[in-house]
Amino acid sequence: MFISFLWGLLATSSLVIGGIIASRFSLGKRTVGIIMAFGAGTLISAVSYELIYEAVKLSRGSLYAMFGFFTGAFTYYFSDRFLENFGSRDHKKGKASQQSNLVVPMILAIILDGIPESIVIGLGIFEGGAVSVAMLVAVFISNMPEAIAGTTGMKASGWKNGKIIMLWLFIAVICALSTIAGFSFFSGLSVLWIAFIEAFAGGAILIMLANSMIPESYEHAGKLAGIFTIFGFFISFSIVIFETVGKHI
Repeated sequence: MFISFLWGLLATSSLVIGGIIASRFSLGKRTVGIIMAFGAGTLISAVSYELIYEAVKLSRGSLYAMFGFFTGAFTYYFSDRFLENFGSRDHKKGKASQQSNLVVPMILAIILDGIPESIVIGLGIFEGGAVSVAMLVAVFISNMPEAIAGTTGMKASGWKNGKIIMLWLFIAVICALSTIAGFSFFSGLSVLWIAFIEAFAGGAILIMLANSMIPESYEHAGKLAGIFTIFGFFISFSIVIFETVGKHI
């Protein structure tokens, strides 16, 4: 159980790393866009091969994977619409005018992304006895641009660096605890419900990519976003291939 927490903490530690980088250095919008595009590519691969494909196999011809996929997508969609009323989208664009009243919706928005991903990491450890490197890399990389953009906004609003880092550390620990839930609590479910959870995470992540990461990466990085999305997908896909080959050697 403790090992699963450490893996989850490693995956979400990029929130803290991204916060430290953005608090110490001023990164251009293009740089943030490129990082975001690369992260989106890794997540597209993870959704395809680590979540949806595995969910379909576990569902054994039932509709659990399909229901989970749409439930996750619509849960994220309606939650995001609710948070949008508080201006949660603006934290990723670094708008200072929102000030500290964006802290609560920002935390909720990031946790909404991170919890399903962390649960899936825990489930993967339970099922296979080892962490999925591809999923770990995808979550790690995708978290960093969000932390960088969020830190930029908080700095513009007058936040102190120490307070910013403590906030990202708190969020990282909350998401890492979800890995324990995936390993200990959800692992006791039937394989059909595990398929539902994995597909739920896939649907939530995919709609987040389509509505947030990919448009914003293109806005900041232009056509380079497409190139780095391909690079991100290739890296994550290559890890999946090497993991699969390693299991059969």
